[in-house]
Amino acid sequence: MKTQGSLRKYIYGITFFFLVLTGFGQMPVYKRYYISDIPGLDWLSQFYVTHMIHYIASGVLIAFAVYVVISFILSGTGRITTSGYLKIFIIAGLIISGVFMVIRNLSGIFLGHNLIIAFNLIHLGLCMMLMAVSLYTLITKKSWIK
Repeated sequence: MKTQGSLRKYIYGITFFFLVLTGFGQMPVYKRYYISDIPGLDWLSQFYVTHMIHYIASGVLIAFAVYVVISFILSGTGRITTSGYLKIFIIAGLIISGVFMVIRNLSGIFLGHNLIIAFNLIHLGLCMMLMAVSLYTLITKKSWIK
């Protein structure tokens, strides 16, 4: 059971890393600050590459979240901590806002500019909140469950 927990941490950590890396890559941050000029990191400034990697990592996150929820319910062990509930709320918000952002990218779908800006700000704000909460729980060694 211990190896399953550590495997979950690695999958979540790698997925989280790629989501953050490629999420910021869809903004011109890496090109603007010459990070993509570092040998081997040129792909970070290519929008469609980071966009597709972000979509793939998002799919992994959604599948992983469904797996963890079903596994938790079926096992019936442990109680979710306050920091666990906070992370769950933020990740659910990221998934929901991400789905709306995918929908707005479909051809034939028109959403108003204010709505698109709201989705972007909500998604970015939730991402920043998750990074802050994750850093806090990493430093304080708080777990999702008791």
